[in-house]
Amino acid sequence: MNTSTTAYTLTPEAAEARAIRRSDMVACKLAFIDCKLPGSDLKENYSLIGPGVTQSDEQFVNITEPHGFSVGVGAMPPGVTNNLHVHFTAEVFLVQEGRWRFRWGNGRTMHEVEGGPGDVLSVPTWIFRGFTNVGTDNGWIVTALGGDDTGGIIWHPSILKAAADHSLYLSRENMLVEVPPGGDAPAPETLITPLTDDDMNGLRLYTPEEMASRLLKAESREWSRTALLGALQTGAGCELAPVLGFGLTEQRAHMAPIAGAHGFSIDWLRLAPGGRTGRFLLRDKQVLSVMQGALEIVVNQGDDAVTVRLGPQDVYATPAGVWRELRSVGDVPAEVGVMTSGDHRKRIVWSDEVVQQAEAVGFALDPDGRIASRRLLPETAVGIGVAA
Repeated sequence: MNTSTTAYTLTPEAAEARAIRRSDMVACKLAFIDCKLPGSDLKENYSLIGPGVTQSDEQFVNITEPHGFSVGVGAMPPGVTNNLHVHFTAEVFLVQEGRWRFRWGNGRTMHEVEGGPGDVLSVPTWIFRGFTNVGTDNGWIVTALGGDDTGGIIWHPSILKAAADHSLYLSRENMLVEVPPGGDAPAPETLITPLTDDDMNGLRLYTPEEMASRLLKAESREWSRTALLGALQTGAGCELAPVLGFGLTEQRAHMAPIAGAHGFSIDWLRLAPGGRTGRFLLRDKQVLSVMQGALEIVVNQGDDAVTVRLGPQDVYATPAGVWRELRSVGDVPAEVGVMTSGDHRKRIVWSDEVVQQAEAVGFALDPDGRIASRRLLPETAVGIGVAA
């Protein structure tokens, strides 16, 4: 361990406050201008970390602290649609429940693809997108958005027109204006200007082949039991599958299939019942979204250790510079969507115990922070890659 690493200790109260349990989440049913339109009026928006792109000043945000990205949830019953809109920053969907049909295009030429539980889709900026729950069960989809301030969204002109028929408008500040029954519509100069035909025709078109490189199906994840130094511990039961960007893997040539700058990375972590990651520290903020199973996160070290238990749909915001270990405590594997701030490659600081146990089975980190055979490393190369 690098003794110069600055670690922060969370009080039990502070550690618990970082947990966002399903029961803590507060839905906003009028977060967007299309929320009164038939077929869209039953959708719910949750802003968990950061405001996201909500257009309502009544939206409840669980954690307002900047993370470099926002995390939210869209919950929609079968048949409900989120209508066409444009984002300025990254929008990534992590499907947890339901069958979804995603649409994208320039508002005129559109394409579709379907996704189910465990699938991840990154939609490019500055194109229209929308999605529908086409399954038979209620849908739950986790969204990660780039930036602490996304700048809002642009709605398709047809949606603005339809919303006006329900007395809903968007101000120039991109916030909802609801006119009471019988009231006058706001002055046009106070409202956002709809895109023109030329504006929409000028938007970039992405082919289905191009979008395929931005979709990772659950069955296509590249799992590795040797992606993390902590996974080399006896009985660790720890696997990692890179999803998007430069994330956590310490295995050479283990790359995320979804590339490009998003402002964050995503990895999929799987822990067998009783499995664990080993104790580690990051200098980046990290958000854990429990997709399946039960998880314990143990923060701090020694007598200061605090354990927080999480279940499916729960989310945890881990601060930078805090020691933590993740443990599966249920009867089924725990699967976790791991979102870490920044487009850079993440460098993990492992505890002395993890480093020693890895060396005991013949492995260490090379100076590039990659797992290597210990016997191949000269003494000048040992320990350099342990800390970033």
